[in-house]
Amino acid sequence: MTADATRLRPLPATGRVTIGRGETNHIVLQDPSISRRHVVLDIGPPLRVEDVGSSNGLRVSRSEDADGTARIVEYRVPPGESMDLALGDGVQLGATLLVVQRANASEDNPASSRVVRSYSVPVIHDSGMRKLYELVDRVAQSNINVLLLGETGVGKEVMAEAIHRRSPRARGPLVCLNCAAIHESLLESELFGHEAGAFTGAAKTKPGLFEVAAGGTVFLDEVGELPVSVQVKLLRVLEERKVMRVGAVQKRPIDVRFVSATNRDLEEEAASGVFRQDLYFRLNGVTIEIPPLRERVSEIEPMVRSFVARAAVQMNMRSEPRLSKAALEALLGHGWPGNIRELRNVIERAVVLSAGETIQPEHLGLGGRGTARKSNPELATIPPPRPSQPASGVVSSSIAPLRVPVGEDERQRILLALEACGGNQSKAAEMLGISRRTLLMRLDLYGITRPRKGR
Repeated sequence: MTADATRLRPLPATGRVTIGRGETNHIVLQDPSISRRHVVLDIGPPLRVEDVGSSNGLRVSRSEDADGTARIVEYRVPPGESMDLALGDGVQLGATLLVVQRANASEDNPASSRVVRSYSVPVIHDSGMRKLYELVDRVAQSNINVLLLGETGVGKEVMAEAIHRRSPRARGPLVCLNCAAIHESLLESELFGHEAGAFTGAAKTKPGLFEVAAGGTVFLDEVGELPVSVQVKLLRVLEERKVMRVGAVQKRPIDVRFVSATNRDLEEEAASGVFRQDLYFRLNGVTIEIPPLRERVSEIEPMVRSFVARAAVQMNMRSEPRLSKAALEALLGHGWPGNIRELRNVIERAVVLSAGETIQPEHLGLGGRGTARKSNPELATIPPPRPSQPASGVVSSSIAPLRVPVGEDERQRILLALEACGGNQSKAAEMLGISRRTLLMRLDLYGITRPRKGR
């Protein structure tokens, strides 16, 4: 699922709020895995969620302290039963996660008001992605900064939300900023805030995103697009945990966790001076690289069926269109340079063009676009190098790209590739059909010592 499915819905001060797929509910969720009338949210006090006879029940997740350590605990609420909630608890209905939060304070939106925020739960079928989300579970428990890497459209914001929701900060806000979408002249004010009269048009004092996110998480998307002038100030904030509003004379302490994302190679840009190296080291507490869709092909079919069902609900279709075998084969064979975002757009268009009937290859509009996916990687292995093979490592056409499943077999293939290439990481990555960054992440994942240059 993609992060743009996140929605905010205001809640009344008192009363009962029905939630489900049916149009008569107070909150309508266009999720085909949700019952037409799934739950009732009793505003209370106390705040309580009640299953009103759904077909698959619901789950409640919350942060609990055990021996001084915060952990996310999940409770299943069977159909027809209820459970008390605290602000920040997660309520999962089908593929949607609901979280009741306090709304940001303003003149029109008092601090006592509350909202329910819905998130899409990511589709995880690939063994490599399951292992990646196990790492997310461990990383989420700390306050260490996280840098998410990956191509455009792989789901970096979805993973940032997962880190936040699985962390002890889950009851706090998740504040997102696309660093490339705001003009440089406004970016500093958005991040750090400003005092009244600090510049033309600053009629009121405005707290920045770092202050608004107090107790929660700040997600800086496209962090590689930050101008150098803002990079310097962001570095100071990361080091001091204090922020200076534009036009202010005194710094204010902040309590936030930073998660950043980029599709750039920040390590290379930091080494070349394009991006500040000291800021890169600060952001890069833990690096998580999300593989492109072409490297997790097993997730394409479940994603497609989810997107088809969601699109059918949004278009008020009586039934969702079927997916033909030929169309599925075309989807599996496509290279997906735009990753999940491209896949979702293709499916939404196909649902429209199919007019509710069977989706055929011509409805997809793929043609020859994108790089075709190579043969089934699960059937391919890396043969051991011959003793006569040169140390520089010659890429053989018989060596298949490294893909899933993640496991001992993959570890062995990495070791064989490094040996075949004389320890040259770049050539080993090329031989395995992955990026050098992905190879380095896998080396750390499997506890393989990184080969030294000139080996």
